[in-house]
Amino acid sequence: MAFTHVCFWTLLTFMLTWTVFYVTNRSKKATKSEDAAPEERKDGATDVLIVGAGVGGSALAYALAKDGRRVHVIERDMKEPERMMGEFMQPGGRLMLFKLGLQDCLEGIDAQRATGFAVYKDGKEAVAPFPVESNNFSYEPSARIFHNGRFVQRLRQKASSLPNVRLEEGTVKSLIEEKGVIKGVTYKNKEGEETTAFAPLTVVCDGCYSNLRRSLSDNNEEVLSYLVGYISNNCQLEEPENLHLVLCKPSFAMLYQISSTEVRCGFELFPDNFPSIANGEMETFMKNNIAPQVPPKLRIIIKSFYSIRKPMSATVNILGNAFSQALVASTDEAKEAMRQGCYDYLTSGGFRTSGMMALLGGMNPRPLSLIYHLCAITLSSTAHLLSPFPSPLRIWHSLRLFGLAMKMLVPHLKAEGVTHMLFPANAAAYRKRYMAAATAL
Repeated sequence: MAFTHVCFWTLLTFMLTWTVFYVTNRSKKATKSEDAAPEERKDGATDVLIVGAGVGGSALAYALAKDGRRVHVIERDMKEPERMMGEFMQPGGRLMLFKLGLQDCLEGIDAQRATGFAVYKDGKEAVAPFPVESNNFSYEPSARIFHNGRFVQRLRQKASSLPNVRLEEGTVKSLIEEKGVIKGVTYKNKEGEETTAFAPLTVVCDGCYSNLRRSLSDNNEEVLSYLVGYISNNCQLEEPENLHLVLCKPSFAMLYQISSTEVRCGFELFPDNFPSIANGEMETFMKNNIAPQVPPKLRIIIKSFYSIRKPMSATVNILGNAFSQALVASTDEAKEAMRQGCYDYLTSGGFRTSGMMALLGGMNPRPLSLIYHLCAITLSSTAHLLSPFPSPLRIWHSLRLFGLAMKMLVPHLKAEGVTHMLFPANAAAYRKRYMAAATAL
């Protein structure tokens, strides 16, 4: 009997204790929830706070805002970024962009269509296209190549076009954390004022060099390689629809059409043997080690561009250098005679004036025209110097004037390349296209 009473009262006590604990605990949770809600939503405007408006941050902001969320994006610099990475979007990336409703961000940035890779190794080459037939891919299987910065700016414009996205320029200093929960960030706005922003969810998308990552994770990643590259302007690859991958030494090189008039050239290097850029080691390394390994068909592109454009660039360069020397006032009779000759030639009217102005205005890309007019100026200056009759002193000054003219012309001809200037490959075709374009304008 005593045992039954003990069991009964023990069970009753347990039930009463559990009931009190349960009610009390629910009351505490409710109170805590009521206190926390105003704290997390005290600004009353933001559902998600995003740090960084790059590709990831901008796309996330647009997707969340389309889903009805109120998004606040803080970006350190709103200017168009200059990045070498993220310039090649694979077909799968385009599909994801379409699903997000951001496919039009590839428009208006001179993006180039790519259908596959052209791979080179030890003098051999092959084309590896994206599969068009017999695949289950639901989108047109082609990639896009573009300037990363232009693409980022289009994403930012797209995100900020939604009324529930606030895109602000500012520098995030730190995360606001309470009891292991991220509440928001502290940042400096565009005016340099330090302020805070709060949201139930904070997403950090500010890149691999983020200072905030140290507080979020242990970043002990080792840098295994660097990608070095440059853009070659006003040229086009022979097969612009392919990304050209060269398996060279020490690693690989890439060439691809980043816009209708630009080619990106890049190669990988390792940290243990990285040439200095400041003292010119990198340029020497590129010329002596990387360039010889690039297939001839790709090297010809750059060489032909250099040769074709040489007449115009050399004409302008030599004329500019010659005039900068000839037009300077001097007490030297030979130099002053050249200066007077330039004035007389420019102001004489007719063929002389029109010919010189065509050269000065970049309207005539013919180097021979430049040589003709410089020689004509020299001869007219000599004639002026020798008049009214050629005394020994005047002859001496005339010889010095001729020497000055040669110093203006010959070193620059040599520097620019006589062969490239006077006998360039396809120069006639270049001049024809140049003049045709000028007529169209």
